[in-house]
Amino acid sequence: MKHFIGLDVSVKETAVCIIDESGKICREVKVVSHPDDLIAVLKDPTWNVERVGLEAGPLSQWLFEGLARAGLPVICIETRHVKAFLKAQPNKTDRNDARGIAQMMRVNLYRPVHVKTLTSQKRRALLAARKLLQEKAIAIENDIRGLLRNFGLKVGAVGTAKFEERIRELTEGMPDLAAIMEPLLAARGKLRTEFARLHRQALAVVKDDATCRRLMTIPGVGPVVALAYTATIDIPQRFRNSKAVGSILGLTPKLHESGESKRVGCISLCGDGTMRTLLYEAAQLLLTRVGKWSWLKAWAMKIAKRRGMAKAKVALARRLAVVMHRMWLDGTEFRWTREAMTSAS
Repeated sequence: MKHFIGLDVSVKETAVCIIDESGKICREVKVVSHPDDLIAVLKDPTWNVERVGLEAGPLSQWLFEGLARAGLPVICIETRHVKAFLKAQPNKTDRNDARGIAQMMRVNLYRPVHVKTLTSQKRRALLAARKLLQEKAIAIENDIRGLLRNFGLKVGAVGTAKFEERIRELTEGMPDLAAIMEPLLAARGKLRTEFARLHRQALAVVKDDATCRRLMTIPGVGPVVALAYTATIDIPQRFRNSKAVGSILGLTPKLHESGESKRVGCISLCGDGTMRTLLYEAAQLLLTRVGKWSWLKAWAMKIAKRRGMAKAKVALARRLAVVMHRMWLDGTEFRWTREAMTSAS
């Protein structure tokens, strides 16, 4: 008899539910959220394990890797589908959630989620740490501006390099205020230094990656966008076609159709929000800062004339994701004109 297992993972403990083909509960237990402890329960020869399901979350990649290495048929499932399925239960508990996930495995009602390779996970960690330091440094700079504004001191428009010099200039002759600003400037300086170090690490990774260098031939696409894209997509062959990338990143419109009513809404905003933001920034850069003309910019400008610049940027962000995926698969560089694309094909 086949058995199906649901795992409801939390930071400390994981609720395990094992059911058979008829849906009968065979065992329920809570174990420490560690691959070794889960393997000790799931590798029991009593169970003929058909599928093991766990919801995508902070620990899912680590647990998935450990269970898969042990030879268990583990599947990481999409969070929204799990939430919709478990919503029918009147009481939400770890035990009930594990039961629900086990039933999803039994009736084959789930959508699997791609678990990224270790290389992509490390790249995403690098980009996330870089972004965190940048955001904290900007937050301190804004707080400094706000504190000085209370005394009528306006920092004004100043670049990152001369920010500290400007603050010292404003507080000159005010030793009490300068003493207050000094620790904030020191913290801000340390954050900027470490941010620069992580940024250099990211640039070094891009320099050694042929795919990232190829993607950077697209106007508006820099090293951070290229690195984030390769880390997000991970394995380009997992998409049935290049157009599917746009929907995975939440850049396609939502459709609500019921009876005679059919409404097309804004973009779905599903998937990786950071990657979506970076693509939008690349699209904005291409439309406003890149001077050299290309077929891609001409296509976006036509949309801007019909629908407005805001929608053109979103459409261009989606198109960039599609073009980058196709270039990755084909191993080609960006072609600036339609004629070059035709002759190459």
